[in-house]
Amino acid sequence: MADKVFLVIGAGAGIGGHAAARFAQGGYHAVLARRSDEEGLAKLVAQIEDAGGKASGTLLDASADGTIEELVERTESDIGPIEAVLYNLGAQIGNRDLANTPHRTFELGWRLGCYGLFRLAHALTPRMVERGSGTILVTSATAAVRGNAGQHSHAAAMGGRRMLCQTLKAEFGPQGVHVAHVVVDGSVDAPDTLGKLLGDRFEEYKASKGEDGVIDPAALAETYWHLAHQPKNCWTHEIDVRPFSDVAWWNDNPDPKIRT
Repeated sequence: MADKVFLVIGAGAGIGGHAAARFAQGGYHAVLARRSDEEGLAKLVAQIEDAGGKASGTLLDASADGTIEELVERTESDIGPIEAVLYNLGAQIGNRDLANTPHRTFELGWRLGCYGLFRLAHALTPRMVERGSGTILVTSATAAVRGNAGQHSHAAAMGGRRMLCQTLKAEFGPQGVHVAHVVVDGSVDAPDTLGKLLGDRFEEYKASKGEDGVIDPAALAETYWHLAHQPKNCWTHEIDVRPFSDVAWWNDNPDPKIRT
């Protein structure tokens, strides 16, 4: 019998890797896809397998035409039906004013933040509709609901991602496909993203936030698990999460150390 699959596009050591581990714990075959760092990918797969789960990994340039589509086809053919997918690609290109945001850099943010999700949905929703079930989970950011100076590419990509999720939900929700948009309104303890952005200031930054002041990706993975297993009569489309000590995006002033 083919395994039921949880596919993660953007499987770093933070949100993506922990979500994959949680779904593998729950009986899914986790397929982890990331752009680079084959050694890090193999480590995540090995950790899941060592814990008794099933997992496989693949390197993926999601910005290149045809790659997402090929991954969906190969996964469904070789492993099993993709019952849940997490689109977890970031689109942060750094804090740049408009004059220092080249056209191709802006476009790359859109390709990763919005167009990739469109391509994933285009490839996967017909299969989910045919089966009458499936969950598309989408990690998002504060930039999806608030644009800040220096965030032209990121805010445009994330805002588009949010609206795309709403249109997908409107079309495919009545056909049995659950689309959930998760606004991560706070810093995540993720070495592959925030850790790289802050470098040697990462630990200092986390300490400055206090105990439980940074989102634990393992705890966030429980939110994804819950969303993927809600009954149809009580589906959540959009949820925002943040540490208890943070104020919501609509009341917050950007921390100069990190802009979401």
